[in-house]
Amino acid sequence: MISSVSTGVPDRSGLLWIREPPPYFRYPSLSSYPKLVHATFTRQGGASSAPYDFLNTSYDVGDLPRNVTSNLAIIKNTLGANHLIFMNQSHGNGVFVFRPEHMDRKVETPSADAVITDTPDIAILVKQADCQGVIIFDPEKKVVANVHCGWRGNAKNILGNVVIRMKHDFGCKGHDLLATIGPSLGPCCAEFVGHEKIFPANFEEFMVRENYFNLWAISEWQLVHAGLRQENIEIASICTRCRTDLFYSYRGEGETGRFGTVVMLR
Repeated sequence: MISSVSTGVPDRSGLLWIREPPPYFRYPSLSSYPKLVHATFTRQGGASSAPYDFLNTSYDVGDLPRNVTSNLAIIKNTLGANHLIFMNQSHGNGVFVFRPEHMDRKVETPSADAVITDTPDIAILVKQADCQGVIIFDPEKKVVANVHCGWRGNAKNILGNVVIRMKHDFGCKGHDLLATIGPSLGPCCAEFVGHEKIFPANFEEFMVRENYFNLWAISEWQLVHAGLRQENIEIASICTRCRTDLFYSYRGEGETGRFGTVVMLR
């Protein structure tokens, strides 16, 4: 089962660092809700070998399938989850809504970059190697979303799209929502030469120096624009390219694995 908050040691980022194998981070803003299980796992504590060492969650990067299956089982067991679902992530803004009726039939892996559900005991996994894993939680409606948001997702405003769906499908209210933006490419390393061809013009206000952007601030701004309170948004502020000892980084390593951010309603 997932370790209690009391076992967490605050990291310098402010996150709770759970050292028991496999190690993972938890977010203080979400950890006070006993009906919500969440974790951002590091690359440590799994069965994969280099260059996917060790807790790779993706079957699509060249790792041996048996190692990925073993790693996903480790994550399930750590969280105490009966079911673990993930997506065919495409760097788009597609959203899959997991309903209770999906429990009664086999559901193909959705091609999407976000899953929303109010169904308990369904662990939702986002696979990352520089992209953001963004958890959005409504403690009033007991609805949760897990979002894969890279720079393409920012350009397509997937976060705003997810909040719209949470409001429309579940009656959520923006001011009730909590969000966490996990370890991902930081402003120190987020270089985009030719950004004027791929980013909306208003992203330029988030340029920290020539060709470098603060994608964390972009995501925060998009969430606030969608109706969230700024004080309800927590940012891990850990750059994956700078911390390849803890996380996979496509920009830093090229051929590598994918770490996982997972969330589940009890």
